[in-house]
Amino acid sequence: MRIFKDRKEAGQLLAEEVARHEYADPIVFGLPRGGVPVAAEVAAKLKAPLDVILVRKIGAPIQPELAVGAVVDGDAPEIVRNEELIRELGLSEDEFLEEAQRQLEIIEARRKLWVAGRPRIPVKDKTAIIVDDGIATGATVRASLHALKRLGSKRTVVATPVAPLQAVEALREEADDVICLETPEYFGAIGFFYLDFSQVSDAEVSRLLDTMSAAGTAEKGG
Repeated sequence: MRIFKDRKEAGQLLAEEVARHEYADPIVFGLPRGGVPVAAEVAAKLKAPLDVILVRKIGAPIQPELAVGAVVDGDAPEIVRNEELIRELGLSEDEFLEEAQRQLEIIEARRKLWVAGRPRIPVKDKTAIIVDDGIATGATVRASLHALKRLGSKRTVVATPVAPLQAVEALREEADDVICLETPEYFGAIGFFYLDFSQVSDAEVSRLLDTMSAAGTAEKGG
């Protein structure tokens, strides 16, 4: 099983595989924070625009790491629900919506921090490529897929260095393509597959987005 040196190396390897598909009109969306350095390498290889899709897990009240849903930012936010888990936990509608609203407020704060003043890149009739540094359950990726489809993307692609096979197979039912370099039999945690899995800072997210935006502007200018 391959272990990646860091997110940059994982992104470079992933970019090679994504590039082989020769997608038309690609836009690369990184899932912050960890997915953005990986996505930046993919966007650079494809010479495609880079944006972030801001998605937050809706955690159970006493188990915040347990996702009962997810929410994605936008003019009309996309909310994905895990109805089976909501029922099992006896979670009321008010409790669910309260937590969803809290996560939306966090998303709004982070959008102002990372992409203040930069308009969203239109995805209508484009190929939307969602990139993360790894996928565990796929809840946040599914929410992202739903949001991008609603915005009119022509094709949706999920690309990640590592994910469990079960998650990959589930995502193939919702995305047009899923590209995953490693599908280990024992998954554990995403960090197990990186030598350096340091937390990505807000400043690094902003820097990568600014760098890719400047590169795209320069290329258009000739």
